[in-house]
Amino acid sequence: MQITPDIDRVFGALADATRRDIVRRAIDGEEGVAELAGHYPMSFAAVQKHVAVLERAGLVSKQRIGRRKVVRTNAHGLAVARRLLDRYEELWRGRVDRMTALVSETKETDA
Repeated sequence: MQITPDIDRVFGALADATRRDIVRRAIDGEEGVAELAGHYPMSFAAVQKHVAVLERAGLVSKQRIGRRKVVRTNAHGLAVARRLLDRYEELWRGRVDRMTALVSETKETDA
């Protein structure tokens, strides 16, 4: 399995609690960057930097609507992360299934 730099950017962006919250808010509905800044105990510039990290990772996009820069979720970016996590879950479940089968075989031979 090849992990691309895009995946690294996605998970790097999601490693920060503020950025995860910005993504959640963008999923709930569009908000302007200035409105987002009101939710956090940091400067407007710091929130802009968080949004920029999320944009580079492909998790959100910004669109100018009048004077506002509206932040929107990019479903494709989230799907990339989900696919990788789904693949890891498949690998894990396969491992658990193999361990369960091995334990069952051991119990049968011991009986």
